[in-house]
Amino acid sequence: MNSTTIGLDIAKDTFHAVSCNIAGKMVKKKLSRSKVLPYFANRPACIVAIEARDSAHYWAREIEKLGHLVKLIPSQHVKAFLIGNKNDFNDALAIAVASRQPHIKEVCPNTIEQQDSQALHKARKLAVRQRTALCNQIRGLAAEYGISINQGVSTIRKHLAIWQSEQWTKLSTLFKHLLFQLTEQLNMLDVSIDVFESMIKT
Repeated sequence: MNSTTIGLDIAKDTFHAVSCNIAGKMVKKKLSRSKVLPYFANRPACIVAIEARDSAHYWAREIEKLGHLVKLIPSQHVKAFLIGNKNDFNDALAIAVASRQPHIKEVCPNTIEQQDSQALHKARKLAVRQRTALCNQIRGLAAEYGISINQGVSTIRKHLAIWQSEQWTKLSTLFKHLLFQLTEQLNMLDVSIDVFESMIKT
């Protein structure tokens, strides 16, 4: 394996790479997103160090397919090796230097299956958070009409059915239409959460 270590600072559009070799020579390279993989495809096998954040696991898998050894470095260990002002190239250099420290334990890149599992849990967590926010919004709107109810999704569902009934005359027709739309949103979130939970169990 080539002795070169490349520190790669990943981003949404523009990536920054800094390579360090035994001779101490440092080469800086700015890469657009579409040029990242071709850049590594045309280089001898080497160590590629990436900070373990955002899409790092994706890039680790793709760069490893090109024959390189990828090291994912925990973010908290990179900052200690930052030299000079914080910028993309200095960040890439800090990542490369941190990757050469024997006491720093690298992160194993996630497999597709592991990433799928994490994505499912994150999606479910988001849906639960959105449902909680929606229920709090409904409680707040009802309070403006002098109606106070306890927290809880089941409590909200129970009162939504009551408030929209013809027998409930304390609310205007327009507000009942609004509650109907909010009920539809709540039902959609319930379905999403159920689907995510089923997929997680599977």
